[in-house]
Amino acid sequence: MTDRVHEGGTGLAGFRRYTWWAVPGTNVALLVLFTGEWILDGDVLIQPRVLSAAALVVEVAAVVVLLNGRMSAGGRPSRPRPPAGWPAAGMLAALVLAACPLALRNYGLWPVAPAIMAAVAAAYLDGRPRRWLITGAVALAALPGGAVSLATGDGQLVYAALFPPGITAFVVWAILGPLWAWDITGRLDEARRLSAELAVKDERLRFAADLHDIQGHHLQVIALKSELAARLAEADPERATAEMREVQRLATDALRDTRAVVRGYRRTSLDDEIANATRVLASAGIDARTTADAAAVTDTARHLLGLVMREATTNLLRHSRARRATIEYRVTDGVARLRVSNDGVFDTAGDAASGTGLRSLAERLVSAGGDLIWTLDGGRFEVTASLPADGSDQVGAAAPLEEHR
Repeated sequence: MTDRVHEGGTGLAGFRRYTWWAVPGTNVALLVLFTGEWILDGDVLIQPRVLSAAALVVEVAAVVVLLNGRMSAGGRPSRPRPPAGWPAAGMLAALVLAACPLALRNYGLWPVAPAIMAAVAAAYLDGRPRRWLITGAVALAALPGGAVSLATGDGQLVYAALFPPGITAFVVWAILGPLWAWDITGRLDEARRLSAELAVKDERLRFAADLHDIQGHHLQVIALKSELAARLAEADPERATAEMREVQRLATDALRDTRAVVRGYRRTSLDDEIANATRVLASAGIDARTTADAAAVTDTARHLLGLVMREATTNLLRHSRARRATIEYRVTDGVARLRVSNDGVFDTAGDAASGTGLRSLAERLVSAGGDLIWTLDGGRFEVTASLPADGSDQVGAAAPLEEHR
């Protein structure tokens, strides 16, 4: 048994996953590393250390909640509202974490916590309000340290006045830069998803247009000739008979042409559909892992499982905001089994509940000696199809496609 494993969408999906963890994680690590070292310093009085430890816990929680809330907006143009209460709690904790080191003239530590909270606040703003906040935060960062250095005459005025604005500007850049890239990838993700959906819709429209052209032409001529034959039935029976023979011929041609269109549209194989699904899901920014067994099965089984693969991919794109998908095809003990699962389901009413789509495919697989089941567990949807690999039980599926009405 040989397997083919594909990773789809790892670039975009992997970048977003990395950013999701890196932005809050980096800032939390920065807070804990610098402030934690100062809190654990035995040379510092116990009261400011205890107060700073409590403030550190509050600010870490506020940073995680606020950044996750900001990043949950993806690439949507409108900024989300920050979770209630957390901005105020984070700012209060940042003031405590600034005041305690500043009181002990630690000019390198005190601006870290306020700079992080200023950057988090700027992440929820756009345009001029954001620029004003960043400019004000950088400018004001020079005042506290400079004032304390002047008042105490410790000779560190330049360092006390210039280092805090520098660290503030750096922290703002370090947070807002990845968030800008996050928004760009969010918009790309949405654009690729829409492109994939449009590709599916365009193909269906193409098929509908072809079918309409064929059926419309034939039915129009059949209607006219049938009307003519009805008028000639008594006056000229022989001509009426000839017209009805022509109607019969046109009906046969219409059926043949319709079968040709349907055959060209619907005849497919599992290999093609798995490869197509991998490309489509990757273009939609979905992290898809595909495992395909190379064992031989009948053409009918590959065709029916290909239809299931196509329908599952369509439903995944239309009825979910999936980030991850798994496609697994195995042949075990004479049974070919296809399993497609994904997360991010938001519409459970899709084709499965409408009498078409998965339900109609389930009937075809049952008549072929197999089965098709689908389950929903929270936000995860899974479709599992199985068929005999040797075709011994595939009675209903053996007929050519054009015989299925």
